[in-house]
Amino acid sequence: MKKVSFAEFGGPDVLRLTDAEEPHAGPGRIRIAVRAAGVNPVDWRIREGQKLGAHPIELPSGVGLDAAGVVDEVGEGVEGVEIGDHVFGEGSSTYAEFAVLSAWARMPEGLTFEEAAGYPSVVETALRIVREVGVQPGQTLLVSGASGGVGSAVLQIARDRGITVIGTAGAANQDYLRGLGALATTYGEGWVERVRRLGPIDAALDLAGSGVLRELVELVGDPRKVVSIADLGAPEFGVRFSGVAGSVPDALAMAADLISRGRLHIPVEKSYPLAEAAAAHIDSRAGHTRGRRVIVV
Repeated sequence: MKKVSFAEFGGPDVLRLTDAEEPHAGPGRIRIAVRAAGVNPVDWRIREGQKLGAHPIELPSGVGLDAAGVVDEVGEGVEGVEIGDHVFGEGSSTYAEFAVLSAWARMPEGLTFEEAAGYPSVVETALRIVREVGVQPGQTLLVSGASGGVGSAVLQIARDRGITVIGTAGAANQDYLRGLGALATTYGEGWVERVRRLGPIDAALDLAGSGVLRELVELVGDPRKVVSIADLGAPEFGVRFSGVAGSVPDALAMAADLISRGRLHIPVEKSYPLAEAAAAHIDSRAGHTRGRRVIVV
């Protein structure tokens, strides 16, 4: 089978499309014929060799955590899923023609494989950080870097829970944020005052790692009410860095419910073939994403 992997840490040029042995589903796992794989910032952070305790790896390594596809192997002890089912979920080395998943759910009706591949890690992260930051219905949450996949999910999950959201993003994404129910403003010079004019802030999330933690703490007034998923220097400001996943099966079930009720939709901004995984990483790292990027197999 074809698989994207890397034998050394470094830039996107270390990624190679190689021939590899097919993985197989062990106990409690399933294997899918991958139709699409989600592109997440954690993918290129791991490839660069960033010290992410939740994702220790050995070289050479495959790439990718999220995927959607067709079940073609069911491991021992697995119930409730059959060969031929369309599922989305989380596993390892998902930039490949076949991948083993450790958590999965049936794809909601009407969802394409490309759309479904963009949800697993994104929704798990969004649910986790909304919980960790402690924002409650009726309060206001500030989301810095709100137009990407996690931001798109946070805005919609918060709206579903009766939380007001202020989102910062580039000028081109202001209407996109408003369409998701957020109060929107641009980042850049003067952004703190622009946020203040929109109202008091009860909690804040840093999704872009753009060096704004000091200002977020200032706006909220309490570093314990700020969470970052992108700035490894967060503890220097008394801010929690959230990088360890919670229950992915629970998140997938919640995602399927929200999607089925029409309360969650994350658009696919761009799709890439396996051979262009490096380009996907370059674009993901550059930011300014509206929704998700995916690899199509």
